[in-house]
Amino acid sequence: MMPEPPPRPITLAFSGDVLLHMPVNQQAALYGSQAGTPFDYRPMFEPIRPIIEKADLAVCHLEVPIAPDGRLTSYPSFGVPPQIAVALAQVGYDGCSTASNHSLDRGYPGVVRTLEELDAAGLAHAGTARGLWETGPAWYPAGESGREIDIAHLSYAYGFNGYRLPTEAPWAANQIDTERIRADAASARSSGAELVVVSLHWGTEYRHDPDAYQRTVADHLLPSPDIDLVIGHHAHVVQPVELVEGTYVVWGLGNQISNQSQAPRRDGLTVVATANAGWDGRWRVSGIEAVPTWVEAGSYRVLPVASTLGDPTVGVGLRAELNASYNRTSGIIGSRSAPGVRVSPTVQP
Repeated sequence: MMPEPPPRPITLAFSGDVLLHMPVNQQAALYGSQAGTPFDYRPMFEPIRPIIEKADLAVCHLEVPIAPDGRLTSYPSFGVPPQIAVALAQVGYDGCSTASNHSLDRGYPGVVRTLEELDAAGLAHAGTARGLWETGPAWYPAGESGREIDIAHLSYAYGFNGYRLPTEAPWAANQIDTERIRADAASARSSGAELVVVSLHWGTEYRHDPDAYQRTVADHLLPSPDIDLVIGHHAHVVQPVELVEGTYVVWGLGNQISNQSQAPRRDGLTVVATANAGWDGRWRVSGIEAVPTWVEAGSYRVLPVASTLGDPTVGVGLRAELNASYNRTSGIIGSRSAPGVRVSPTVQP
């Protein structure tokens, strides 16, 4: 009898901050008026659907809570429409990380409403919780049919903008504590996870270089036999991808969508990690494809830069913005030259 061939590699996609300022919501309301719904975010995410749907597992970072009472708010304390959950599911995401500095903007009711809407949309989640039973990882099966592996995803934030965890719900949002994270990852591994991914909301806003806090946290977490990939958010600009003690650390993915108008804050990154089963049967992340994205002003469409540049109908102005964005992002990723990391090449029209 011939030995069974090794399982095919699997791909895991992670994207930047979903940060819904009021102008983004207003544009979604306009799209919604055309689609017969109060808010429609799908046109904004539609351009990246091919990337998200292609991955075996795709996880977003929903930085802001859904308004528990329907009253929409924006910076500095967010509460957003529930239709965002539907759009994220329909574009192909399987789940979201939810631990961020804005997790408690609308209190514990905001946490509950957010997770209810994610559940209703069929999206898994990690980082915030309605009870102790929900404080662990999100679990995802991924891979070829009949040979799926279990992936555990954990999510934590550095803090909550001065909001305190409710005394009656101290587990409502996960805060970065390296000892706890190592213990949670070990628990996930012992519970059967073949890959463990940790999302961290950390760093200094608008700074491309990882700061001392990020590096200290990473140094305390790695190396670890239980953590296979670290995904970073919060800086609102793209940060590098490095190998830290043999583990890929994506320091910061920038914004996937927001109303921050400065050019570097309209740059984003979706990373597609490839994992393979080794000779010993253990799954490991073997490489990272960095897919630059750009938020188009006005429409708030999230454009995959490299493939959009291959469209001959793209106008001169947008083409110039996309080229500048690609050069910024590829320069940041290339500045560390981590083995196994590549930036999606541009396609000529």
